[in-house]
Amino acid sequence: MAGKTDIFDLGRLQLSSGQARRVDLVVELEGLEFGGQRYVPQTRMTESVLDASRTTSGYSLRLRFQARLQGPCMRCLEYADTPISIDAREIDQPGGGEDMRSPYVGGDELDVRSWARDALVLALPAQIVCREDCRGLCAICGENLNEAGPDHVHERAPDPRFAKLSELRLE
Repeated sequence: MAGKTDIFDLGRLQLSSGQARRVDLVVELEGLEFGGQRYVPQTRMTESVLDASRTTSGYSLRLRFQARLQGPCMRCLEYADTPISIDAREIDQPGGGEDMRSPYVGGDELDVRSWARDALVLALPAQIVCREDCRGLCAICGENLNEAGPDHVHERAPDPRFAKLSELRLE
């Protein structure tokens, strides 16, 4: 495995307009906080693929890698190990307006670490769960509904509209 890459010099690829090159990189991923919980990557160093294409005055970039985030399930709080596929694209076209500038490219330098972090965050699912059919926790007693049997029920609270009837004493 090659050494980690935080900043990649696109100029060293010596691409002329219309040329492209694929580069294998190792990017360091850090843990993140999501929904008030801490999630960490299974491996801090991840192999990634950078595709760089030279345009007339800038670059078209694509970053791909796989990651596994580990932390608590958002429904039942048990251990969750979530695979995430990242396929991020950026365009840096100086002079093409703000929409055509990448925040990760400065001159010929690409901030791969920041781009990988942001791409990972944007690829997160709405909820990190231990399994797709996780039933979560019981709202009344807090029991894990994945482990509770089908007979797990609670007595329904009486309808508050009939509360005064409970005060009646019929003798």
